[in-house]
Amino acid sequence: MFNFDEVIDRKNTNSLKWNIIDDKDMLPMWVADMEFKSPKAVRKALKERVEHGIFGYSEISDSYYQAIIQWMKKRHQWDIKKEWICTSPGVVPALNMLVRCLTNSGDKVIIQPPVYYPFFDAIKNNGCHIVDNPLQFDGTRYTMDLDDLEKKIDSRVKLMMLCSPHNPVGRVWTPEELKRLGELCIKNNVIVIADEIHSDLIFEEYEHTVFASISEEFKQNCIVCNAPSKTFNLAGIQASNIIIPNKRIRTLYQHSLEQTRIGRLNAFAVTALEAAYNYGEEWLEELLVYLEDNFDFLCNYITEEIPQINVIQPEGTYLVWLDFRSLGLEDEVLNDLIQKEGKLVLNPGHIFGTGGSGFQRINIACPRSMLKEGLTRLKKVVNHL
Repeated sequence: MFNFDEVIDRKNTNSLKWNIIDDKDMLPMWVADMEFKSPKAVRKALKERVEHGIFGYSEISDSYYQAIIQWMKKRHQWDIKKEWICTSPGVVPALNMLVRCLTNSGDKVIIQPPVYYPFFDAIKNNGCHIVDNPLQFDGTRYTMDLDDLEKKIDSRVKLMMLCSPHNPVGRVWTPEELKRLGELCIKNNVIVIADEIHSDLIFEEYEHTVFASISEEFKQNCIVCNAPSKTFNLAGIQASNIIIPNKRIRTLYQHSLEQTRIGRLNAFAVTALEAAYNYGEEWLEELLVYLEDNFDFLCNYITEEIPQINVIQPEGTYLVWLDFRSLGLEDEVLNDLIQKEGKLVLNPGHIFGTGGSGFQRINIACPRSMLKEGLTRLKKVVNHL
């Protein structure tokens, strides 16, 4: 029903993904937005909003909150209350505000690298120190090192940033993994910030567990950050859901919003979020099938044509973690080859921190013809060696 094979020219649209590249022959498969049109219902709602012609200050209505509440109930079996829902123009700004309002200068924040690189700046730029709890990799799959986590929690650790599902390695954490992590954090008075922005993008065999849904204790010791942005390709619209059941934590966050004066969403964000959550589910279901088919295509191609690359099986997201270590190249050399010889832009693994060296992240949320072209260029790079 939906044409995910359509190739859409995004040049000259102020796209970060495409306009950052000077070379017109370069193919960008890096930043995490999709090459697909958002659902028709979203585009229709935005068009009607534009045709109204007046774009003054917007107020959030009850229908906005209800759209989020019903989506979380239907897709994730989590009952939330209207008063828990706070706003932010994005999850990354929210991470920065949360670090600022929940820590003091010199405190520590735990992360699990290789991990989404804006976590690093959110911690460092707000006066805190990073504590690495690296994921364990057995050559096929990543797991949490919870024994290491327990050893590294001391009195100065105030927060843990949990990436769930994990970007870039694609893990969808099991309830058992999350439960042990959460119990360690509660025992040591460490608040969990759960970045769950990819939680709607889960492959068929897996199921996302909202961290706060595990128990009442977990709910009162965490902040859940999600958004329609990754799900429906709305990153540029800038609307995120910062769900905080704990009243004390919520008050601190809301005060931080007031200090920065960025709590009010723009008119298009309100319109797009409501349309996406109310009418976008059928589009999402077809998207998930297409993404899994894209992953299968990538796996088959690399197995047959570029066996030097090891593909890490994602359980969710539309980002695939590729292991180039068998080539024996330094990160800068590998990245230069991919860009100069392949005319291809991926995310170099080292920017994701400890354990990322020798890897690259590729975005497969694109028409299959574009994916095939990207993989053909990658083959050219490896053949060049």
